[in-house]
Amino acid sequence: MSTSLSTSGSTYGRPPIASPGDAGPQALCAREPRVPAERLVAEMVPPPRFDSVRFDTYDPDPGQPSQAEAVTVLSGFAAGLGGSHASGGGKRRWFAKKAPAAPVAPRGVYLDGGYGVGKTHLLASLWHATPAEPALKAFGTFVELTNLVGALGFQQTVQTLGGHRLLCIDEFELDDPGDTVLVSSLLSRLVEQGVALAATSNTLPGKLGEGRFAAVDFLREIQGLSAHFRPLRIDGQDYRHRGLPEAPAPFTDEQVTKAAYATEGASLDDFPSLLEHLARVHPSRYGALTDGISAVCLTDVGPVPDQSTALRLVVLADRLYDREIPVLASGVPFDRLFSEEMLNGGYRKKYFRAISRLTALARDAKPLVSQ
Repeated sequence: MSTSLSTSGSTYGRPPIASPGDAGPQALCAREPRVPAERLVAEMVPPPRFDSVRFDTYDPDPGQPSQAEAVTVLSGFAAGLGGSHASGGGKRRWFAKKAPAAPVAPRGVYLDGGYGVGKTHLLASLWHATPAEPALKAFGTFVELTNLVGALGFQQTVQTLGGHRLLCIDEFELDDPGDTVLVSSLLSRLVEQGVALAATSNTLPGKLGEGRFAAVDFLREIQGLSAHFRPLRIDGQDYRHRGLPEAPAPFTDEQVTKAAYATEGASLDDFPSLLEHLARVHPSRYGALTDGISAVCLTDVGPVPDQSTALRLVVLADRLYDREIPVLASGVPFDRLFSEEMLNGGYRKKYFRAISRLTALARDAKPLVSQ
């Protein structure tokens, strides 16, 4: 499986700072990846950032008992997925409507909590701990799952995932009714074939402490599937910023450009041009857009102009975070990318997540600038 990349027509918008003969950094704007459908399927595994995580590498906050409880519950859930894949009578035992004689744990879990409490870490740990071959387990974000349906078609996606032991869905999104209905229908079909489910979503910071997490919305939107999920509430602060210094202030254009030329495998783009380029690349290809990139360097970062552009940037931020690619930038700080209207609108969960992740990646990029 290969990904073709076009690398012509690059313009950075700034004069390069490099010695004669230096080939210079790459440009994301010059890349036009073509991703075959089989690659989308093959990549439904925990991303590089979460490839080595396990339950015993999760560091529960002693002040938040729900975090340690989640580890215990999920460890038991994974152990319960051993044995042969359910079929026939197995499906009826897993999801029978008749009440069992003794309480049993649902064959689906929903991790509910705020940003940075380790939900993705726990979800990936569940994937790793489930006693099944990797080919019988699937892990992907909600967006990646909808992209897979778009690439394969609904029936082929059901056939592809129907033989799996477990499907993990990170960042389950409820803000697009059409996509929610699509995924809910897909999960219903997979449940019929005995696939166990696990999902995460986010609670807005403003909702923390109100006793109303996203599980209420999640269970309502998936309707008939709600009986199969056990909600696990996970309290806590954003670990990406807990006890860490403030994110570095944006650097100058010159600093960013010099760092790009000094860093092997770095890309260099001016932010407005990158936003325009993202509109020409399908979001399912944003991961491939960063293939082989060691750091993303951006000049002239400013507020995104509209909602469609902002949502594309969110997807790129997720793929950069998954792949642990530092982001070095000049211009405005990342917490000023989205307008107040956006942060108070229907997609606000996505924007808060993007700010949190880009801030963490900016912190990772700070050593790239020579002092």
